[in-house]
Amino acid sequence: MPTLLEAPFLVPCVGTKPKIIAEHVGRASSGHANVSVARMSSPAGWEEPGQRPEFEEITLVLEGALHVETEAGTIVVKGGQAVVTHPGEWVRYSTPEGAEYVAVCLPAFSPDTVHRDE
Repeated sequence: MPTLLEAPFLVPCVGTKPKIIAEHVGRASSGHANVSVARMSSPAGWEEPGQRPEFEEITLVLEGALHVETEAGTIVVKGGQAVVTHPGEWVRYSTPEGAEYVAVCLPAFSPDTVHRDE
């Protein structure tokens, strides 16, 4: 029988401004270790520290623009576009103009495997 997940878990945010991270599937919300799915509501001017995660992250931008800084340059992902970052790559996310997006992590996001810069 399917399992209804009635409400997301609100994940504490890291970054320069408050951002809403609503995890619908993942370690904190549903106990899934193999995948996490979260909707992000990120204000204009938000940015977080760089990171070198152990997981793949697939991000679908619904509205606005997500800036993805890498060692090779910056990718601007606009509404209707997606980006995939790979395990072991250094990335830093920001939303200078604000954005709504969905992030899928394989395996599931974990504070222990994100490896944020100091």
